[in-house]
Amino acid sequence: MADNKITLTKRDRINVWWRSTFIQGSWNYERMQNGGWCYTLIPVIKKLYKTKEDRSAALKRHLEFFNTHPYLASPIIGVTMALEEERANGAPIDDVAIQGVKVGMMGPLAGVGDPVFWFTVKPILGALAASLAMGGNIMGPIIYFVFWNLIRMGFMWYTQEFGYKAGSAISEDLSGGLLQDVTKGATILGMFILGSLINRWVVVKFTPVVSKIQQSKGAFIDWAKLPKGSAGIKEALTQQAAGLSLDKFKVTTLQDNLDLLIPGLAGLLLTFLCMWLLKKKVSPIIIILGLFVVGVVLHVLHVM
Repeated sequence: MADNKITLTKRDRINVWWRSTFIQGSWNYERMQNGGWCYTLIPVIKKLYKTKEDRSAALKRHLEFFNTHPYLASPIIGVTMALEEERANGAPIDDVAIQGVKVGMMGPLAGVGDPVFWFTVKPILGALAASLAMGGNIMGPIIYFVFWNLIRMGFMWYTQEFGYKAGSAISEDLSGGLLQDVTKGATILGMFILGSLINRWVVVKFTPVVSKIQQSKGAFIDWAKLPKGSAGIKEALTQQAAGLSLDKFKVTTLQDNLDLLIPGLAGLLLTFLCMWLLKKKVSPIIIILGLFVVGVVLHVLHVM
């Protein structure tokens, strides 16, 4: 049996690493990155499975929903490659186990990727490159392109290899429950991150005016008394920075009152509604279209 064992070579893993660059090349609103994910794993599927039926089953298995940060997908790819390799060599790893690892890891890693790459590495490199470019130095864009891709590709390769080695250890201890523990822990962490992101990404604002009160003199900017031109603009900005209101009427909307009670409550309830609909097997496309239509109608009616 050992003589017939199929092993993924470094060349196979390099092919997967290169293809993972295009993981968002077939993005869609229903299953997100599933097309790019499946495309990435094609070299593995061809190497591990020899019959048309086995390859078709593997492709179908990896066309399920998948979505995470495009660079943090690499460790998940590594783990998945290891699990597929063990499965092809006879290990009792089923579709549910493989999909469970993917779903359990993609949420937490998505929350890590944005602050590290989009909010830290890219702005630092961008600021350095822009400062050089503004001085007329051609090295500005060159440094940005070269260093960004070195960091990105290097990170994706080493985390993919780390995931591949870790995946082998997971698959060897299936009977001991290590796979279930990893999946459960990643899922719990993902729920915490999802909860923290709701208030940032799900925005619902109710616009009906509850009250409109005229403010006393000195509480707002008197635009008629400002000097003309740039001096007036400067004075207005100074007064606003000092705490003066832009308008003599203080308008309180329904959303202002709701935010005083529980900020972000409407967004949270909307998220729970979408989760409930998904649990009831409602198509994500139907949910997206429904939210779009309801949002437009409520905006026309001046409710939102």
